Amino acid sequence: MAKSKSAYFCQSCGYESAKWLGQCPSCKQWNSFVEEVVEKSNSKVPEWRSTSASSKRANKAAIIHEIVYQDEHRLATPDKEFNRVLGGGIVPGSLVLIGGEPGIGKSTLMLQLALNIPQVKTLYISGEESEQQIKMRAERLVQHSKANCYILTETSTQNIFKQIEIIEPNIIVIDSIQTLHSAQIESAPGSVSQVRECTAELLRFAKETSTPVFIVGHITKDGAIAGPKVLEHMVDTVLQFEGDRHHVYRILRSVKNRFGSSSELGIYEMQGSGLREVSNPSEIMMSQREEPVSGVAIAAMLEGIRPLMIEVQALVSNSAFGTPQRTTTGFDAKRLSMLLAVLEKRFGFRLSAQDVFLNIAGGIRVEDPAIDLAVIAALISSQQDIPLPTNVTFAGEVGLSGEIRAVNRIEQRIAEAEKLGFDGIFISKYNVKGLDVKKYDIAVRPMATLENLFSALFG
Repeated sequence: MAKSKSAYFCQSCGYESAKWLGQCPSCKQWNSFVEEVVEKSNSKVPEWRSTSASSKRANKAAIIHEIVYQDEHRLATPDKEFNRVLGGGIVPGSLVLIGGEPGIGKSTLMLQLALNIPQVKTLYISGEESEQQIKMRAERLVQHSKANCYILTETSTQNIFKQIEIIEPNIIVIDSIQTLHSAQIESAPGSVSQVRECTAELLRFAKETSTPVFIVGHITKDGAIAGPKVLEHMVDTVLQFEGDRHHVYRILRSVKNRFGSSSELGIYEMQGSGLREVSNPSEIMMSQREEPVSGVAIAAMLEGIRPLMIEVQALVSNSAFGTPQRTTTGFDAKRLSMLLAVLEKRFGFRLSAQDVFLNIAGGIRVEDPAIDLAVIAALISSQQDIPLPTNVTFAGEVGLSGEIRAVNRIEQRIAEAEKLGFDGIFISKYNVKGLDVKKYDIAVRPMATLENLFSALFG
C-alpha cells in the first residue's frame, strides 16, 4: 500500500518545502505556500528511472558528429498565421502551451484548429465545457466541420489515456491543463503538483508516440501562466494569446519555441463566426483620415521578422491639476518619461507642466525601440498643433543625448513602407552605411539628431 505524505508548495513558482514558510525562498512571494497531499510509492526504483507501461531500451551515448540529422516533417494547417507562429507548422511529438486571459478566444482558436485540419484525426478534450456547449460553438464557425474531430469531456488523465488508445488521434487538444487531475497525486485539480504531474504524463506520451499535444493554460492576474514556472520549461512551445476583449483584434505571440523563432506574431480578427486571419496587419493599424491631424505619426516596426506599420497617437495638453498625467496604452511608460526628459533637457520643450497621453492604435503592445522616432514626432506635432505629412513614416531609436541611433533590419522596414505606398521614411544616419538607397522608390531621409528631424518636419 502506498504511503502518503504532506508537503508545502509555492503557488507562484512551485517551490517545495517540508514545512510552511511565510516567504518563498525562490520567488520571494509572501503567503504563497499551500499544503498538498502527495502520494509516495514504496518502490525502491528512483523516480527518474520509472517509465510508462511501454518501457523502451535505454539510450546510449553517441558522438555528436556521428548523429544523423533529419529535418522534422511539419504538418501545415490551413491557418497561415498559426503556421508562422509555430515556425512553419506543427512538429510531431511537440507539446505546445497556449495562455491568455479569460474570454480572449483560446478555446475558439483551438476548436478551429481541431475542426479544419484536413485528413487528420483530432481529439478535443475539454474539462470546462459540456459536449453540447462545444457543439454549439462548432456550429458558429464558418469553416466546415469534419467527421474526424472527436470531443471528450473528461478530467481524469487515466480515462483520457484509455480513450486515446481507442481513438488513436493524430492531434490532441487539452482545454485546460488546470482542470485535469492524475491518480498519482492526491492534491486537488489546478494545484502545483497536479499541473506538473499531468503535464509530465502528456509530455511522455507526446514524445513516445510522436503525437503533437496542445495545452490551454490559465493565467494569473499578473498576466503570467498559472501554475509552476517549470510548466513553461517542460513544454516545447509557449504561445501567448493577447488582445483587448473590447477590440476585435487578437495577437498570437510566440514566447518560447524550440522549433522556430521565439519572436513571431500572428494577428486575428474576432468575428461572430470565429477568428479570421489578418494577412496585412499594417492596413488595420493605420487610420484612414480625410484631413491631417496633429499628434499622429506612423512607425515602421518589427515583430520578430515581420515588419509592421503602426499608428502612434499623442495628445499634449495643459494640465488642469497640480500633477501632470502621463498615460500610455501599448507603450512603456518609463520609456515615455525618458523621451520627455530628452525633449525638455536637450531641446527646451516645456513638457513638465503638461498632460501627455500616448496610444498605439490597434490594441497592440510594442517593445521595438525603433518606434522612438515616431513617438517624438507625434509628441511635438501635438504640442505645436502642426500636423505631420501623412505619407511619411519613421524608424529610429532615440538616445539620451538626442541622437538618432541605428536600428536592425532597416531594409525590411523600408521595403514594407514602399509596398504600402509611403513617399518617405526618416531613419538614422548611421543606418545608411552599406545601404543601397537607389534601389528603392521611396525617399530615404537619414537624420543624425532630433534637431535635424525638427528642422525637416516643422521648419
